[in-house]
Amino acid sequence: MFDFLNRKIRFAVRSPEWKEVRKLHLKRQDECQACRKKSSLEVHHITPVHVDKTLELDPSNLLTLCDRCHLVFGHLSNYRSWNENVIEDCCVYLNKVENRPYK
Repeated sequence: MFDFLNRKIRFAVRSPEWKEVRKLHLKRQDECQACRKKSSLEVHHITPVHVDKTLELDPSNLLTLCDRCHLVFGHLSNYRSWNENVIEDCCVYLNKVENRPYK
């Protein structure tokens, strides 16, 4: 843990298998699930690792989001938080994007 100006930052210690699980997940789900972007992708844990470490490598707990959507939908614009409805929120947003009106 790092303490700088009374701010504590926790660094996640990942399983040695995480890199391979992440790589396989991005092969299966290769675009952002909120906006369909195919670059700057992150693998989001639906249930955060610090809440339930046993779900770290569980494929059903992973969701691909681009860096922007990861912050907005995955963490509600604050990386200290998480969105319990991330899948539903991404689906609603994607539907709006795919069906937006044009002039």
